[in-house]
Amino acid sequence: MSAWLTLFSNALPALLDGALITLQLTGVGLVMGLALGLLAGLGRVYGNRPLRWLSVAYIELFRGTPLLVQLFLIYYGLPGIGITFSRMDAAFLALGVNSGAYQAEYLRGALQSVGQGQMLAGRAIGLSRWQTIFYVILPQALRLVIPSWANEPVALLKSSAVAFLVAVPELMARAKSVAAQTYNPIGAYLAAAVVYLVVVFLLDQFMKYLERRTRIPGLDAEGTRA
Repeated sequence: MSAWLTLFSNALPALLDGALITLQLTGVGLVMGLALGLLAGLGRVYGNRPLRWLSVAYIELFRGTPLLVQLFLIYYGLPGIGITFSRMDAAFLALGVNSGAYQAEYLRGALQSVGQGQMLAGRAIGLSRWQTIFYVILPQALRLVIPSWANEPVALLKSSAVAFLVAVPELMARAKSVAAQTYNPIGAYLAAAVVYLVVVFLLDQFMKYLERRTRIPGLDAEGTRA
């Protein structure tokens, strides 16, 4: 036990540097995914037929294929047609487009949970269809989606571990380096697991706090006052 604690204390600076890269990957991927998911979710619920088909195709493609395959296609495949990304940019893009497909489904469910009367009320006071969507329905949907969406940051943080396969120096890559230097893979990866547990716990607590702060008292699942 003392040997593992010594390894952990010696490896901690490198692991924390890797954890910062992991958080950066998670943050950028989450924001990119939110933007893509919002567009795809709105397109699937309110778009015309070609836009709905395009949204469904995007969602099914990136939810139906492994993140690792998407990362390898972006980093190793796209240079074959003249499109080259750095390893960090490739990881950002893969995490973003993958997360966007899942976030689109969260947002679609939230948009559809807002009562139909909201659209009628918005049109009745003179708003156009898209004005009603953006100013009346979407703000309610963004608050209703938080309980289900709150799982996405934690899932994305854990998924970011695949980035070490394209040499991004995130937490798993740093753990692998520690294992090679110390010839103690069990200790190195257990240390990485501890860092992951702490980061995931803190992120989960923040998301629970955000959920409590944004809960709408007395608002039912249909988006109307109980």
